[in-house]
Amino acid sequence: MRRILLITRNRHQLSGIVEGLDSKRNVVRETDIGIDSMHGEDHGIDTVVVEMNSLMEPSMTVDAALDRLLEKYPSASIVVVANSNQSPQAVEAVKAGAFDYLTHPVGKEELELVIEKAHQADIRHSELDYLRDQFWGDDYKDVVNTKSEKMLEVLEKVRQVAATGTTVLLSGETGTGKNLIARMLHAHSSRKDRPFINIHCGAIPDSLVESELFGHEKGAFTGAMKRKLGKFELADSGTIFLDEIGTISSAVQIKLLDVLQERHIQRVGGELSIPLNVRIIAATNEDLDEQCRNGDFRRDLFYRLNVFPITLPPLRERKEDILHLSRVFISQFNTQLNKDIESVAPDVLEAFISYDWPGNVRELENIIERACILESGPQLTKSSFPIEFFHDCNSSHPTMVDTDIPLGKARQSAIDSFEQTYLTRLLSRTNGSITRTAAKAGVSTRQVSKLMNKHKLKRSDFTANKN
Repeated sequence: MRRILLITRNRHQLSGIVEGLDSKRNVVRETDIGIDSMHGEDHGIDTVVVEMNSLMEPSMTVDAALDRLLEKYPSASIVVVANSNQSPQAVEAVKAGAFDYLTHPVGKEELELVIEKAHQADIRHSELDYLRDQFWGDDYKDVVNTKSEKMLEVLEKVRQVAATGTTVLLSGETGTGKNLIARMLHAHSSRKDRPFINIHCGAIPDSLVESELFGHEKGAFTGAMKRKLGKFELADSGTIFLDEIGTISSAVQIKLLDVLQERHIQRVGGELSIPLNVRIIAATNEDLDEQCRNGDFRRDLFYRLNVFPITLPPLRERKEDILHLSRVFISQFNTQLNKDIESVAPDVLEAFISYDWPGNVRELENIIERACILESGPQLTKSSFPIEFFHDCNSSHPTMVDTDIPLGKARQSAIDSFEQTYLTRLLSRTNGSITRTAAKAGVSTRQVSKLMNKHKLKRSDFTANKN
């Protein structure tokens, strides 16, 4: 049952709202006093509905007033109710951390809708906690510890489809982690104890692809000295991962389409039809739809593979994860190289944030491995990286503009990206000091905290950069 607190100086102004809340709502308290007079115990409050006149005290800013209320009820969603002439202050309250606001006269349906939205937001946060703590387990904790909304969407899709036998098509630039996501899908399926067979289609000569995938009989071609089982047979009852699927020839496309439709294979040179029970995951860094339009890929095969598409974002679109990924790779290479490196120097982290990472996560991993080999101290410093890397970082890169979205949304996306990059750089320079960051940025510490919360930046991520 939702526990709702109503705070108002005027009981009559909110008359009827309590009665209008359905039986799932438990209104635990009303008051005729302001927030300063309250004891401030949480008591499991889920939502606080507060009138602006009760929220504000004389000579108090909206930010400060909301701070006080959030201190008293840190786990609650705050809904502000304002008079029509108080709308600007209500908007400021939402910017400062309130969930939403309403204006008088408040309708019962309107209040119900806002409270339900707050409830659904709480559910989403709970689901994310479940994903991190329950579903994925320790093996993938480094992967799921992401601050990127786009990666969270990817992980949610993985959770939804993993337990099924549905064919999945992973798309994304080279180095974005398609192989890792494929392994996650297998590890969280009912086939997890069966084989996971990975085949890089682009690394096999065209003349051998069919034999590699489907096997061959003895004497099927010159050099076929004995029967060979193909990857599909080896993956039976398990999962086969077809990486770079867009590179296979037209002849292999036809045979793969037949396998997907009939769930049988024939070895090269053989006549026996072999039934298969295998889950297929394919991956590509190409635009298969474009290849279909150009006649380079069969559209009927594309439809068979594209049953459940998942697109992985490039690293330049999830820069908020760079610090975490860097620490993960440093930890791995410390073990492999018998090193004791603790952190990344602030100027290096700033370069990481500025760089476009055309090679994505794989490029980040490679450049950190090289630096770990060269570094002799406890911190990865500029001297352990190629000088060209910092030259590229300081050069101007054209802004990525998505013209498929409305101007307002594109503008907000650019602002969000700038805020996140600016704040990350500044926090890295100040070793996570909120006070120093606010002073350098020319804003209040409250504004810095709000922006850090908005962009999911934690002070602890930057304090580790101290020498």
